[in-house]
Amino acid sequence: MLMKNRTAPGMHRSLAIGLRTGAIAAAIAISGCGIAQAPIEHTPNVVATPQQGRLAVSVAAAPTVGAVTPVYVSIANGTDAPRAIVPSQVFALNDAGERVAPLPPGEAARQSGNAGELKAALKSAAFSGVAAGAVGAGLGAAVGSAFGAAGMGAIVGSAYGAGYGIVQGAQAGQTKADQQANQQIEALSLKPEEVRKDFTVSGYVFFPKGQYNQVEMLLVDRETGDTEVVREPWH
Repeated sequence: MLMKNRTAPGMHRSLAIGLRTGAIAAAIAISGCGIAQAPIEHTPNVVATPQQGRLAVSVAAAPTVGAVTPVYVSIANGTDAPRAIVPSQVFALNDAGERVAPLPPGEAARQSGNAGELKAALKSAAFSGVAAGAVGAGLGAAVGSAFGAAGMGAIVGSAYGAGYGIVQGAQAGQTKADQQANQQIEALSLKPEEVRKDFTVSGYVFFPKGQYNQVEMLLVDRETGDTEVVREPWH
């Protein structure tokens, strides 16, 4: 019994040191993954070019994110008549010729959260959780030392710190990813605005995941008030 009592503190200290070292090493190893990735990973920089006397429109579908397909729309006005673009009047056409309305940016952000955003949230959560675990180990060791049980304090601190940190980190990571998804999608979305002569307007419109073959948009002639229907192949 005396032999067991003499060796137990050493075993506790060794285990505590191992837990602290492992937690800190893991935190350092994945610290580069603590930033959430954007839902739309690659955004185009090429836009339609104004051509004298005509309206130039380009459409490019991006890879589906979760349950959402982003479509990049660019409109260049080479005519004298200004046109107005309204994002809610941009539609996706399926094989049956039915028009599918776009999703508002906020809803698109919510529905896109099942893909890249979730991966980003898990990375953020892992970083936050391990970092908190390492902090918990250090605090536990300090508290344990005050009562003459540094090894046991570190073990308890590691377990509590890691468990609490993972829960808190998962919540913080998901919230951060949600905020970043909303910010990116809102910033990149097509805005309702006027396209004057030689001006170009571009941005994303978001559709529910599906099979489409065309994009249809209604443009308003600012001078006459007439509407103009423009259709472009789904690329």
